[in-house]
Amino acid sequence: MDAARREIRGGWVAVTGGFVSGVGAPGTEPAALRTVDASGCLVTPGLVNTHHHLYQNLTRAYPPMTGASLFGWLQALYPLWRALDEESAHVSAWVGLAELALSGCTTSTDHLYVHPAGAGDLLTAEILAAQDLGVRFHPTRGSMSLSQKDGGLPPDDVVQDHDEILAASKEAVERHHDRSHGAMVRVALAPCSPFSVTKRLMADSAALAESLDVRLHTHFAENAEDDDFSIATFGCRPTEYLEDVGWCTPRTWVAHCVMPDADEIVRLGRGGVCAAHCPSSNMILSSGIAPVTALRAAGVQVGLGVDGSSSADSASLWLEARQAMLLAKLRDGAAAGTARMALELATRGGAACLGRAGEIGELSTGAVGDLAVWPLEGPAFAGAIADPVEAWLRCGPVAPRHTVVHGRFVVEDGAVASPRLGEMLARHRALAARMQAGSAR
Repeated sequence: MDAARREIRGGWVAVTGGFVSGVGAPGTEPAALRTVDASGCLVTPGLVNTHHHLYQNLTRAYPPMTGASLFGWLQALYPLWRALDEESAHVSAWVGLAELALSGCTTSTDHLYVHPAGAGDLLTAEILAAQDLGVRFHPTRGSMSLSQKDGGLPPDDVVQDHDEILAASKEAVERHHDRSHGAMVRVALAPCSPFSVTKRLMADSAALAESLDVRLHTHFAENAEDDDFSIATFGCRPTEYLEDVGWCTPRTWVAHCVMPDADEIVRLGRGGVCAAHCPSSNMILSSGIAPVTALRAAGVQVGLGVDGSSSADSASLWLEARQAMLLAKLRDGAAAGTARMALELATRGGAACLGRAGEIGELSTGAVGDLAVWPLEGPAFAGAIADPVEAWLRCGPVAPRHTVVHGRFVVEDGAVASPRLGEMLARHRALAARMQAGSAR
């Protein structure tokens, strides 16, 4: 997935000091301190997750939500999520990032927009989890400022004051954002959605992001309810609202982008906006099929997102890549959805969403040493010898044998490398039980 989209049969990739130091044909391998045999495997860049809500794995597959639409689903879960605190943010992030690594993901963002009063420093809690596990992390300082009494969806005790949000956003960037090449942590600003923040917060967040030189993220045009809310509340469609608040810029990547019309697609492309495609979540909530082919044709860079575990309960980037391939075929014809298109979304598209094109999401000299080694063996792959890239998504399911981040094994021989997995799963179970019982902190 370099600029030339090279595919090297029997090739090699060398990682030195956390960065790719060479890629080449068989027989030209350099000397190495450690050699990993990837015979019978496909080696790809590490996959990039561009939209998630890690804390939501504490309410995974919650039965009362079965069959609920987006707005009803949110209103029923907000009362449970008010129990979020530093411990549950840390543990849910650790477990969620480990799950992603088991699907070949090496870089993930997180949209953490629930900050209950007295919950503590949730963003730092999840950053510490990513650092302990060893994955590359792009958390966003999310926010909600429009409660039910103001015409929004969330209850009063999970929203924050406008000035408090901006101050916390600035502090998060100053404390955690690393601008260096190959950075393990970068921070973006992410007001939750048009139906949970004020127009003023959207505009002021855009201005703050510009002054701090960080990226912007929000939910956008997710379903028909979203469109109806925008028209009824702001008197315009979602893209016009995005333009009005200063978000239609290359600094922005939006989540879902299911419902833009033909004119909006052109405007998004002209503005340089990127999009996180979340196929499983969009299907579970019956939001629709995002126009990925048309978006890409208009110049919108599209990545993949697993979304929160309450709506897309299997946080697997491999699965989302497969779903993206199949939905593109269903919407736009068999030729529109290929495994190479889906791999592009999962790697280079995700890198563009996070503002790291050429740095993550590809295997080229100087890029980060993030890669996944996928075994293409056994009954599921019998006969799939002509095209290993198509086999990777059309056969399977498949999980990586190894997931490597910055030259370090996060998943080795199919298992999470950290010895803390059992401990963290036990803590997660207790915290999930507490949250689902509706207990206060």
